[in-house]
Amino acid sequence: MSDKKKFKLKIHFGKVSAILIAVFAVLVATDLILKACEEVYGWNFDVIPNLIWVESGSHNYGAAFSFLSDTEWGRIFFIVLTFVMLGIMTVAFLLLPERFVGFKVALSLIAAGALGNLVDRLAFGYVRDFVWVNIFGNWACCNFADFWIVFGVIWAVIDILFLNEWAVLPLTKTAKEAAKKRELAEKEKSETDDGDGEE
Repeated sequence: MSDKKKFKLKIHFGKVSAILIAVFAVLVATDLILKACEEVYGWNFDVIPNLIWVESGSHNYGAAFSFLSDTEWGRIFFIVLTFVMLGIMTVAFLLLPERFVGFKVALSLIAAGALGNLVDRLAFGYVRDFVWVNIFGNWACCNFADFWIVFGVIWAVIDILFLNEWAVLPLTKTAKEAAKKRELAEKEKSETDDGDGEE
């Protein structure tokens, strides 16, 4: 028999996951409520002059920067893609141990944004955008669901690169300790393999 331990998938759902699901629900509700309000009240005002302003009535039939907005199959493609991505993120969220708080936060943000825009596509056939942002001289119209996605992706990248125990460039105490444990484990395994080879 092999001495290797069998790999088993295990659902990890504790206090952290419960809190993040509540946050997820609040973020989705916030996005949908703000979209409804901008339609009812016809918002039109500056938030930060020449940087961020709000204008009601923009409908995006595609994705970011109106990608695929002029195609008939674009809406269906993004609906199917969103369902697939939400499924993958849900599985990842449940399988990740509770100690991976940062990455679970990122998944919650991205999923909240994806669901907010999915509701729009299913209900109206387009996404309701109303926040104009000046990005390096180019104006882009978006909504709060888009903000959740962007913040989530940025945080996921930061967490993977620097913060969690599998960080590429560990900066936190936890990440550094985990990296040292992996190095020691690899060293011990290498020494064991060398010893077996000599026999």
